[in-house]
Amino acid sequence: MALIETRNLELAYGGRTVLRDVNISISRGEIVTIVGPNGSGKSSLLRALIGAIRPVTGQVIRADGLRIGYVPQALAIDTTLPLTVARFLNLPARVPADTALGALSDAGVPELAQRQLGALSGGQFQRVLLARALLQSPDILILDEATQGLDQPGAARFYQQIETVRQTHGCAVLMVSHDLHVVMAASDRVLCLNGHVCCEGTPQVVADAPEYRALFGTGTQGALALYRHDHDHHHHDHDHDHPHEDAR
Repeated sequence: MALIETRNLELAYGGRTVLRDVNISISRGEIVTIVGPNGSGKSSLLRALIGAIRPVTGQVIRADGLRIGYVPQALAIDTTLPLTVARFLNLPARVPADTALGALSDAGVPELAQRQLGALSGGQFQRVLLARALLQSPDILILDEATQGLDQPGAARFYQQIETVRQTHGCAVLMVSHDLHVVMAASDRVLCLNGHVCCEGTPQVVADAPEYRALFGTGTQGALALYRHDHDHHHHDHDHDHPHEDAR
């Protein structure tokens, strides 16, 4: 059974339909990425999946007892507050110290526990938000443009950390992203939205789809190949079908 799925989902925002006829299904252990232009309904879909907005029509069906870990697009924090990372992870409910440290380790930043929240870089803060989402041992991790503001190498490292989390926790991952240069290679499956699901499939299938190219062109192909080569090499799987290309 799917962890979470939608059936004929229609969503509206401010009286305007933003998504219609959405039928998607997320299974345990897979990494699924949603891409699409601004205003295509990506964040609205995530909010419907976590129960923050109600569908106009259709259904969101969650597996019994489904645990969702959510990493928001941004979180406003008063940087003048004397708040350590460890204390932040204990709000609003206290967690055991080893649980908090384990979550920070899974997010790749165990050394940040005693750092002041206001002193963190953008990338470090996103790792802390990831750790916070992992505290609940989620069945599915949902991330809304979690790499916004990171440079391309930083985004690539973040996605590799997400893949490590998927392997260690066995959770599904659903991401909204604008990072077309790197996101495709981090995914098992890609959904392209533009008011509806206009194409879906493996990264290469979507990258080659006319609907995707009509929205984004073909300019990401070189960087996609470059990232996949580096990524596969990192896993000792030399893929000679993806030679280094100019990433621009």
